[in-house]
Amino acid sequence: MAEEAGESRAGERDPAVLALLVAGAQRGDRLAMDELLTVLTPYVGRICGPVALEDGDDAAQEALIAVFRHIRQLKEPAALFGWVRVIAVREAVRLAGQRQRTVPAELSELPARGDPELAQDIGDVLRRLSPEQRAVLMLRHVEGLDEQEVARVLAVPLGTVRSRLFRARRSFRGAWGGAGK
Repeated sequence: MAEEAGESRAGERDPAVLALLVAGAQRGDRLAMDELLTVLTPYVGRICGPVALEDGDDAAQEALIAVFRHIRQLKEPAALFGWVRVIAVREAVRLAGQRQRTVPAELSELPARGDPELAQDIGDVLRRLSPEQRAVLMLRHVEGLDEQEVARVLAVPLGTVRSRLFRARRSFRGAWGGAGK
């Protein structure tokens, strides 16, 4: 079944199958769209969640709607995931920017490694960052893109990416370091 959705047994995407799914979706083939949705949904969710936080599911849904609304504009099926990444990040930043934020209470003490509350505490620290800072951190450290690729995805100059990345790291370290005091 995973092979039918464009993934090999090793979890790698089969470019030939993805190309067929994209071509089918571009023709309006509902079955191809459904298969492509199955492949893209977890990927888009992993991008939108860390950036849009509580609005991650909504951002993912909006991103997927945009993907399928504009699928005919995708010229090269091999560029599918990069193209989808751009859409997902922009939707996540847009939705996160619309939400009024409250800064969570200070962390009283730094959790130990393996503590089940560690992920929640990291999430609390991430909430203190702007959506743009979360986006640049996620693209650089989770997606593994270099700074030039991040600049292309976010459609901002390289200097802006470097500045946001510097500020995001500094803010995260400051909030996290202050948590243990």
